Amino acid sequence: MPYSRQCLFAASFAAATMLAGQASAQMPSAIEAPGETVVATFHAEGAQVYECKAGADGKLAWAFREPIATLLLDGKTVGRHYAGPNWEHADGSAVVAKVVANAPGKTAGDIAWLKLEVTARRGNGTLSGVTTVQRINTHGGVHAGACDKAGAFHSAPYATDYVFLRKGS
Repeated sequence: MPYSRQCLFAASFAAATMLAGQASAQMPSAIEAPGETVVATFHAEGAQVYECKAGADGKLAWAFREPIATLLLDGKTVGRHYAGPNWEHADGSAVVAKVVANAPGKTAGDIAWLKLEVTARRGNGTLSGVTTVQRINTHGGVHAGACDKAGAFHSAPYATDYVFLRKGS
């Protein structure tokens, strides 16, 4: 291989290695999914809904109730996300999952990044083989402060990316 091609190859390899290192450094280790392959990534926009409830101490406080969000791909609606937590794709496939790990959002106003394990599936399509869901790149969604009336609701706008993965390659 001529010297200039060797230099170009070495520079390309070094750049790719550096970018790969940066990409893995951005994903908190608590929510990594080693050995899993990305099936799809959808942007979501919606709200985290909170309810004013009495805590174990009898004092009123905001408690998370449910998410309500639209799943988007290239700006087009491809599904929805709601209590359960459930994710439904327009092709009829859907998953339900439970939280198994979390990492803090980038700011105090951003909800946590999550790793969720799929507990149920239905339909055939994009989400049918999914085993893990990651919630990353969160913006907003946190609500804090005093609540004065039990049963009151507050919707905190949020945006995030959901990464759907399956075991193996």
